[in-house]
Amino acid sequence: MLRLGLTGGIGAGKSTVSKILTELGAVIVDADLIAREVVEPGSPGLAALAQAFGDGILADDGSLDRPALAALAFADDTSRGTLNSILHPLIGDRTAEQIAAASSDSVLVQDIPLLVEAGMAPAFNLVIIVYVDAEERVRRLVGSRGMPEADARARIAAQANDEQRRIVADVWLDNSGDPGALDAVVRELWATRIAPFEENLRTGSVVRALPELSPADPSWPAQAGRLINRLALLCGGRALRIDHIGSTAVPELDAKDVIDIQITVEHLGIADELAADLAAGGFPRIEHIVADDPKPAYVGGETDPAVWAKRIHGGADPGRLVNIHVRVDGWPGQQFAILFRDWLRADGAARDEYSSLKVLAASQAAGIDDYDKAIGAYLAVKTPWFDKAFHRAWDWAGKSGWNA
Repeated sequence: MLRLGLTGGIGAGKSTVSKILTELGAVIVDADLIAREVVEPGSPGLAALAQAFGDGILADDGSLDRPALAALAFADDTSRGTLNSILHPLIGDRTAEQIAAASSDSVLVQDIPLLVEAGMAPAFNLVIIVYVDAEERVRRLVGSRGMPEADARARIAAQANDEQRRIVADVWLDNSGDPGALDAVVRELWATRIAPFEENLRTGSVVRALPELSPADPSWPAQAGRLINRLALLCGGRALRIDHIGSTAVPELDAKDVIDIQITVEHLGIADELAADLAAGGFPRIEHIVADDPKPAYVGGETDPAVWAKRIHGGADPGRLVNIHVRVDGWPGQQFAILFRDWLRADGAARDEYSSLKVLAASQAAGIDDYDKAIGAYLAVKTPWFDKAFHRAWDWAGKSGWNA
């Protein structure tokens, strides 16, 4: 199933987004609601909290006095750690139960206040951050919830900051506007990205785009970083290394808006073993591509053409196109992918030359609506250039002392 992580600072309005997604058909697993369930009167969770923080956290009717608990639990890091050590296992067990109950074709949204702090982002196909400026959140917490200002500021200070949230955010929803302003934004997100993503994930479909160049985007490395973290979780120890490669890994180089990632493995058997896990994570295999073009092509490659074999996966997310190349450690394609990136980063003249070539290639593909024909026209311009670029890059490596 498609799994989305939904988070944001306290008072940002996650519940507003959650409600809209529910109306659109998502299954919501709300960590806050679960956290309330596991400390209901008579529960083991409430007994554990009372033992740790004292009976002063209990109301007269035996229920949890949340402000009293908050005043103690958020006072310092040690107290907050004690709170989390009690609640997190209980919440985890109940969360697992609700996830198991969801159908396999669901869009499952986990609303988790501390998703960033807990390092959980790589476990989700997408992470949605709901943003409101900290001062506005203080105002809302004091005015709408009646929370003392000091408590509101302590809660906010204990959570991740906006910079930390941006690092993991695939989608950034600004909820600073008037009530209802976010409704149309969330519904468009569902229609154009979430629903198609779910269908592509379920059917194993790869999203492709015509070879059109986009201006260099400074956020490409951060986007690649999120992909690498997800892929690392999917691969575990089977990946020897995972690298951002290709044009989007070279600063100031215009490129197709497609992130290229290389997973290095010990042998092709592991690449094949990874196929199902990568597909389940949103990266279906592109079955008909099983090798790179040997370089240089005019002599059939520097070595046995068989060592140019690879596996490649695309992405099911229409909002972030990817190529995931799985290559064997030490084989020429694996080495050249990293070398070529580093050469272009270091050699401005080579980068400018390649940039001009890409513009020419894109112009040859312009106006061709069929993907296979368009990419064929694009590559027909680029491929011959690599015959000499292969040697030039390795010459640079020798002179510079480059080491992957």
